[in-house]
Amino acid sequence: MDLSNATIGQLMIPVEDFDRGVSFYKSTLGLPFLFAAPPRMAFFMCGSVRILVGVMPAGQVAQRGSAVYFKVEDIQDVASSLKAKGVSFLAEPHLVHRTPASELWLAEFSDPDGNHLALMSEVPVAAAGA
Repeated sequence: MDLSNATIGQLMIPVEDFDRGVSFYKSTLGLPFLFAAPPRMAFFMCGSVRILVGVMPAGQVAQRGSAVYFKVEDIQDVASSLKAKGVSFLAEPHLVHRTPASELWLAEFSDPDGNHLALMSEVPVAAAGA
């Protein structure tokens, strides 16, 4: 057996300040809030993936090695909206790869705790040139 047929069920994003983290993912990013659970965990949905935003238990160090890429249709519009809410991007949305059929655009940013996040958009070439 292996993970070839698995799907991602949940991602954990560690935060230092619970209220600030919940506010960022709920109000700034606009992710649908599901519920909070003791001791300091909040759950959100992003498409079919559940995101756990939580404070690490005492004595455990947060690991911030993975980036979370949010796939959006209009990267320019979403980036502009997030900038208006105070999100600082490392760079404007930019083209990173082009195939004959599509272009891949990225825009990286961080949450208040330094977790690496990004927007990504796959744009059909016909739409990209319009």
